[in-house]
Amino acid sequence: MSDREIAWFTNVDHNDRVALIATIGTEMVAVVRYDRVQPPDHAEVAFLVEDAHQGRGVAAVLMEHLRAAARERGIRTFIADVLPANHRMNMLFRQAGYTARSTFADGVVRLTLDLATTETAVEVTSAREHRAEARSIQRLLTPESVAVIGASREPGGIGQTVLRNLLAADFTGPVYPVHREVRAVAGVRAYRSVSAIDGDVDLAIVAVPAESVLGVVEECARKGVKGLVVVSSGFGETGEEGAERQQELVRISRLYGMRVVGPNCLGIANTDPGIRLNATLAATLPGRGRVGFFSQSGALGTALLQRVAQRGMGISTFVSAGNRADVSGNDLLQYWEEDPATEVILLYLESLGNPRKFARLARRISRTKPIVVVKSQRVPSGHAASALGLPDTVVSSLFAQAGVIRVDDLTQLFDVGQLLAYQPLPEGPRVGIVGNSDALALLAADACLAAGLEPGTPVNLGARAGAEEFGKALAGVLPGVDAVVAIYMPPIPGRADLVAAELIKVARESGKPVLATFQGEWGLPAELRVPGEGPERGSIPSYSAPEEAVRALAHVVRHARWRTAPAGTIPEISLDRAEAHRVIDAAPADTEIDATALLACYGIEVVTEPSAGPAVPTMVGVVQDRDFGAVVSFGLADVAARLLGDHAYRLAPLTGEDAAGLVRAVRTAPLLFGEYGYPPVAVPALEDLLVRVGLLADALPEVARLDLDQVLVGEGGVTVLGARAVIRPVVGPRPDGGPRRLG
Repeated sequence: MSDREIAWFTNVDHNDRVALIATIGTEMVAVVRYDRVQPPDHAEVAFLVEDAHQGRGVAAVLMEHLRAAARERGIRTFIADVLPANHRMNMLFRQAGYTARSTFADGVVRLTLDLATTETAVEVTSAREHRAEARSIQRLLTPESVAVIGASREPGGIGQTVLRNLLAADFTGPVYPVHREVRAVAGVRAYRSVSAIDGDVDLAIVAVPAESVLGVVEECARKGVKGLVVVSSGFGETGEEGAERQQELVRISRLYGMRVVGPNCLGIANTDPGIRLNATLAATLPGRGRVGFFSQSGALGTALLQRVAQRGMGISTFVSAGNRADVSGNDLLQYWEEDPATEVILLYLESLGNPRKFARLARRISRTKPIVVVKSQRVPSGHAASALGLPDTVVSSLFAQAGVIRVDDLTQLFDVGQLLAYQPLPEGPRVGIVGNSDALALLAADACLAAGLEPGTPVNLGARAGAEEFGKALAGVLPGVDAVVAIYMPPIPGRADLVAAELIKVARESGKPVLATFQGEWGLPAELRVPGEGPERGSIPSYSAPEEAVRALAHVVRHARWRTAPAGTIPEISLDRAEAHRVIDAAPADTEIDATALLACYGIEVVTEPSAGPAVPTMVGVVQDRDFGAVVSFGLADVAARLLGDHAYRLAPLTGEDAAGLVRAVRTAPLLFGEYGYPPVAVPALEDLLVRVGLLADALPEVARLDLDQVLVGEGGVTVLGARAVIRPVVGPRPDGGPRRLG
């Protein structure tokens, strides 16, 4: 090539000429680029992938990022000249969801690609993201060989502890201790380095001092290790120097395609009998179960695993992410969505690296697999994610919108999890109560009323009731209810095994959930388990008190109601987006403006004078959150509602169902439906207004804040009396709105 051609291929200006490359280690394996042409919102695009890496989706991912870079620089159309025989390139553009037109001239097919976001493009991107992240976690959790780096002979040492736990669990593949000085650890041959190991290494457990970790990671990369679990501390949790070391750990790992759990973590586990992986610091590992469990806290993880084992629940897989520098809860959600061994997902979260992505994934996954979350309100030092900008009550509302069951503490996490894992979902709120203690049955009934459930009249069988009495009572009650709480608390020991067998039999025949307070035990007592590889479905969970059973049931009833509700669609509404952008462009930055003209673009009229007739004053608002993106709020505008903070929140854009749920989520919602002496008002018109505001909030991130105060909801419709907006330039990518990012 000439010097001019070399310069053209190797120089970019990051505006009119942009190129992206993919590397594995120091080797470049793919390149994609665009060059702006006339008209100035057009650009020619081309890509090249090394033969050995074709067909792996590399070009598709690079095109995803190049498209985002082009749109940020005002380019709306890509042009690609393709030889007719280049079917792979033709198919790539079309399968990526681009709206493409093709023409043929001079032996070349010219593709004209519209870069506007389409529903197909979003679906393709999400599907590719899901496959990539799920597979990367699958490789971590199903290794064929494991190396423990830093496995010393020192009793109680971190490396030796992980090694002994691996061996005690009888991991099905080879285990390689790595130590630079000794020749054997725990009776297993040791190696001086990872590179000295004869066979392949899928997973490396790193348990060396923090200052030695980066060198070990580079050595693992050269060996071809696929994943790392860094249990070593001394990273982001220790200050600025540790944070820099943590960033470099992730940089090196991603350079070579390795996923990292940690650092400062407890480890990972898989109870699959074909794998039997306990690569954790926890000696007690639960047996086989139906629950996938993610914990950010390493120190807390040991206690959590002990609790699961004590309850007899079992797990499918477990990950403790520690500082969450790379692998996050979102990655595990992608994996568990398809994992046939996982039916329920339990999460202990201290931070959310990509909250909007979490909400998007959870909303999809919760339709088939329940997600139960304990979310602490503070973020420990060292986490890759910062504290959320929204109040905790808002986060709870957004979790509810996504179908996530948020509980208050770890006890509730397992209380709810064991019910979901082993009993069917209830079809409604009607609860039967059958027991041999009148006092405990009344407590259960009171707890149902407090939780919004509908208890039937408790059936008291008397203190001497046995299996036959319980079986007949359950069989008589179950047809008229949606779930049953059975209370077996005999004053003197009886044939608990026979009672348990009868409970299991009648419950399975009914197909409805049964939960128990069984002799004050908690978890899955041996008598209440359906035997199998682990406790099988149909096993009955027990709670130490009936109030705890009812509390867990109430969470599950709400989740079942959410799951059966339509997912909803965003209504088609005539809008003037072009004019809205002109209004935004004309507004000075970082100023508050009258939002009348802006709202008019979305079919919302602002008047200065209320219409005649009774109306309920309400408030509608929008805030652009740095983590969740656009959030719509709603509440009544009276003084009592303001003082009580009676507001509800939803992520924009809103489906019709989201808008309906937002209206009904506030405690004062009955005032809109003709209760307490108020006239019924035009709730459908209010829901339409919320949908329009949600569309505006999602399409215009420059609207940092929008307040509609007041919005009068009357019998004939809604009247917006005033609206103000704060306009602010958008800095950085929108949350979960551009090309894929990890976390």
